[in-house]
Amino acid sequence: MTTFVLVPGAFTGGWVWDEVATLLRAAGAEAHPVTLPGLGGGEAGETPGAGPGITGTARTEAGDGAPGQIGPETHVDFLVRLLDRLAAPDVVLVGHGYGLHPAYAAAGLRPGRVGRIVAVDTPLPQDGTAAGDTLPDPRARMAVDGGTVAPPGPGGWERRGSTEDIPAAALERLERRAVPHPADTLTRPFRPAGEAAGLPVTGLLCTANGSSLDLVRMLVESGPPQFRALADARVSFLELATGHWPMLADPAGLADALLRAAVGEGERMTAPECGPGTDPYDLPFLFEVPEGPRERRGRFDLHLPAGARPGDPPRPAIVFVHGGPVAADRRPTPRDTPFYLGYGRYAASLGAIGVTLDHRLHGLADYPLAADDLAGTVAAVRADPRVDADRIALWFFSAGGLLMADWLAAPPPWLRCLAATYPVLGPLPGWRAVEPRFHPAAFPGTADGPPLVLTRAGREHAVFAERVEEYLTAAARTGAEVEIVDVPEGRHGFELLDRTEESRAAVERAMRSVLARLAA
Repeated sequence: MTTFVLVPGAFTGGWVWDEVATLLRAAGAEAHPVTLPGLGGGEAGETPGAGPGITGTARTEAGDGAPGQIGPETHVDFLVRLLDRLAAPDVVLVGHGYGLHPAYAAAGLRPGRVGRIVAVDTPLPQDGTAAGDTLPDPRARMAVDGGTVAPPGPGGWERRGSTEDIPAAALERLERRAVPHPADTLTRPFRPAGEAAGLPVTGLLCTANGSSLDLVRMLVESGPPQFRALADARVSFLELATGHWPMLADPAGLADALLRAAVGEGERMTAPECGPGTDPYDLPFLFEVPEGPRERRGRFDLHLPAGARPGDPPRPAIVFVHGGPVAADRRPTPRDTPFYLGYGRYAASLGAIGVTLDHRLHGLADYPLAADDLAGTVAAVRADPRVDADRIALWFFSAGGLLMADWLAAPPPWLRCLAATYPVLGPLPGWRAVEPRFHPAAFPGTADGPPLVLTRAGREHAVFAERVEEYLTAAARTGAEVEIVDVPEGRHGFELLDRTEESRAAVERAMRSVLARLAA
């Protein structure tokens, strides 16, 4: 008999799982919805402080403790004690939203008691990450009062995740029974033990909230390197056609998905083939370019043409803007990878000054920080006497493309050209943490603004290709100049994944086009 422990998200208790638990028990499973310490109460008949239920019919309730005095370790310890008391040899530990963080940490402390972790519409926690950093409404916007964070008010739950298909009565119940959440559990990092990484995991993706098999496949194949861990054979995925609260929107569908997950069903992902254990960004650049002088200036590097001398006429500069999000502790950082070294050196080999930078796009809420880093870099580059301050181009890659919106909305006169290679030109579904300002299709440019050299991958992920088409439609209406460089057989990241003559020709053409506009 399968035993499920069901851990709820922020502001809620075990009651959100009531219908799912009933269905699981009807199917012959044992189900234990939990209410974490500090989150009990909310309706007559609940008994906060009661011991863990282990019969499959009793709800596990929270222990004593003032909410404002509860930290991450309180919730982890509570789940560890529950795992120790259950008779089942292998528990399926299910976490939704915030609840996945203490669940994952507890699994790391009791790996022998957990047969599988199920993540309901929530990414796996990273060591040292605070739970509030991964919520759609980042912790920076949380109002802490008396050591707790107030739940969303009526109409505010949508900012925490899609409420699509939740019946009106269930949504009213969510709003009525929600309680303040202990602030420390959202702002202090969890420290999951390493053993959790070796456990089987199933991700339940809620498509109406922006998650999908296609999106995960895109992240594994073309996203930041950390996502390639999702191609592990122990990780599987299932889809649910609901918003962020499937236990309220479709309890029967969720119960069925949990039973399927418990026996290992689900789709597995495949990482791109570039050598065992190889990060594609560590591969050599698409073609050989001569290594020239490089100067490090804080967050950015200047790649200078060989033979440049003091007193030479100032040269145009191309600033290369990486995508992401990129883990803050990633090494090498983007500007030290062969990919961006190659682009910087290539520009320098053709007489321009190539600029590569490391901006702080570590999470979806960090676009304002990254935008500040880019603006500061551009100002410093223009102040360098070796740079022609009136001949600057900005070249964006992948999710860095959202940063292009600022420069399209208010282009300075010295910005001669923009370039974008397989760019993200609009926030993806579920990217609620991205501010509306970072949406290039809303600011497509004008006929008298800087032209855009847009490199498209013919085998681009559908979710990216749709936003490129949205941008092009908007640009056509405003008369903005767009030169398109197509790579018909290229994938997102074609310089790394498709090392062909077609790919090389596309990079060469895009670079020639940018330099021609800088020379005009």
